[in-house]
Amino acid sequence: MVIFSHAQLPSAKNHQLLGSRLFGSHLFGSRLIRSVSLALLAGVLPILLAERASSQTAATLRICASENEAPYSAREGKGFENRIAVVLAETMGRRPEIVWTSKPAIYLVRDYLDQNKCDVVMGLDTGDERVLTSKPYYRTGYAFVTLAERNVMASAWNDDQIHGLSRFAIRFYSPPAESILRQLDKYEDNVAYLHSLVNFKSRRNQYVQVPAERLVSEVASGEADIAIAFAPEVARYVKASSKPLRMTLIASEITRSDGVKIPVQFDQSVGVRKGDTQLLAEIDAALVKARPQIQQLLRAEGIPLLETHM
Repeated sequence: MVIFSHAQLPSAKNHQLLGSRLFGSHLFGSRLIRSVSLALLAGVLPILLAERASSQTAATLRICASENEAPYSAREGKGFENRIAVVLAETMGRRPEIVWTSKPAIYLVRDYLDQNKCDVVMGLDTGDERVLTSKPYYRTGYAFVTLAERNVMASAWNDDQIHGLSRFAIRFYSPPAESILRQLDKYEDNVAYLHSLVNFKSRRNQYVQVPAERLVSEVASGEADIAIAFAPEVARYVKASSKPLRMTLIASEITRSDGVKIPVQFDQSVGVRKGDTQLLAEIDAALVKARPQIQQLLRAEGIPLLETHM
């Protein structure tokens, strides 16, 4: 149960291969006809085959996806981004083809999109410099997750209610969440606890991450006072919790001691390879048409939505 609160090649032309002028003279016999025909066929056949392959490719949208990135993506196609990708492809008049990998999603652009093994990556931050990004199809942010009975209503990261809590559950490689802990002087006190969530597995030379579901279960069981996470990562589990939980979007950005501002709310887009402008235009048009279906999927997931900035 969840209680929400937030502040806001091109087609060949039809060639006349054997015209009347060519055969108006008796000087051209059947041998020449066969020679010319074979030569022309040798030139046209590769074009026709290329057209067929291109047509088949154009009818498919290859979607990069990780098998192990729930709730975004899961091998059975149960991730909410998998479902959005299927809606997008079908709206574009294409057949969705999910290109699976066992690697974490952080490797999708480098190892799959850039290598032309797929066409799109879902759920990238709008403006991601590695790719061309579509117009955003939703916006959300980082959130606090607490037991509803605690009555933690704060939406500001530096609120006294947040400062008064002790055990914080966050995921690794999360600048907003980590910055909040450091600003509250809570990071060092929680380091050992955070590493216990991955059984103290070393992050040296390997990608180690706390499962999003674990964050929620830590709060529900009372092991953690609060979890800080990107709302789409935890919304499904907050919604499914047998213990009433409250998810509150963080309203204010974080200003570090060096003056650098860390945003907590983000527009989410579809990413394509740089230079693939035609595909991007198709995607942008399809996102407009598919907006109602996409919004329905996001709300069913339990993700708190904000107005996009584009």
